[in-house]
Amino acid sequence: MQAYSLLDLSPIPEGGSARDALGNSVELAQLAERMGYTRYWLAEHHNMPGIASAATAVVIGHVAGATRKIRVGAGGIMLPNHAPLVVAEQFGTLETLYPGRIDLGLGRAPGTDMATARALRRHMAPEDAFPQDVIELLGYLHAEPGSAPVRAIPGEGTGVPVWILGSSLYGAQLAAHLGLPYAFASHFAPAMLEEALHVYRSHFEPSSWLDAPYAMVAAGVCAADTDEEAAYLRSSQLLAFARLRTGRPGPLPRPVRSVEAEIPPQVMEQVRGALSVSATGSRETVARGLRGIVDRYRPDELIVTGMIHDHAARLRSFEIAGEVLADMARKPEPVA
Repeated sequence: MQAYSLLDLSPIPEGGSARDALGNSVELAQLAERMGYTRYWLAEHHNMPGIASAATAVVIGHVAGATRKIRVGAGGIMLPNHAPLVVAEQFGTLETLYPGRIDLGLGRAPGTDMATARALRRHMAPEDAFPQDVIELLGYLHAEPGSAPVRAIPGEGTGVPVWILGSSLYGAQLAAHLGLPYAFASHFAPAMLEEALHVYRSHFEPSSWLDAPYAMVAAGVCAADTDEEAAYLRSSQLLAFARLRTGRPGPLPRPVRSVEAEIPPQVMEQVRGALSVSATGSRETVARGLRGIVDRYRPDELIVTGMIHDHAARLRSFEIAGEVLADMARKPEPVA
């Protein structure tokens, strides 16, 4: 593992507001910078009462302006919702304002339900244009100034690093073919993680952007002083995910002592499976869990995420995780 980073969805806590969530994200990004995290990524979601990062490029600019050196980016932008030129202009502008600090992760999913996807796109195309849109976007960002009939200004020549995101083999194949870095959404959809990493690494074609494959794995984390306290804090995320799965999304719930009493067994089984690439507990328990993930999947970079209702507890969780990850990054990994 060469680096460790943080993914934030700007969760809106029950009893709080989107303004609270966005303010919390700034404080969390500042903590991540102090703790040595490499990147702070935000993700595009729409029509979600518990997530405040819908206007992702705007939030990235807000966070970048409140920090000094940490890379800030999208994990990711759902490209089918946007014209590639507009994304190139947005992220070219961000890179112009915050040079050397902006990342652009691209996803193929809508980041919402289909009714909202139609509202975003207005006209739904039946064909899958994602690969062509990625190539078009790369062209805007890497074109020499003045060399194309349609130009992203700002944007052209900025060379904003582009990542392909995914939770299946599709993104792995595309990232390998284009020679781009790849990030897998194993924090909520781990089923195909192992196979996707194999496909990406074994089929990678060197490019002008990357000489060798570079894979990022996402993991959930919830750390506290004790295992019991961490389990209590994590109940908010379990409840939120269960409600989303059963068609009842809402703000991030307050934690409960007996989460099993709140979620039907069959739903809980699905939730725990989806969130299985994670580490919850005290510093020692989280260290063992994260080391197990790194040893198994051998990511070049680990990006951690986690939603906790209490903001101070969330800051403390990522502080503990940052200390654990810094120690892991300093120690050489055992030879397989």
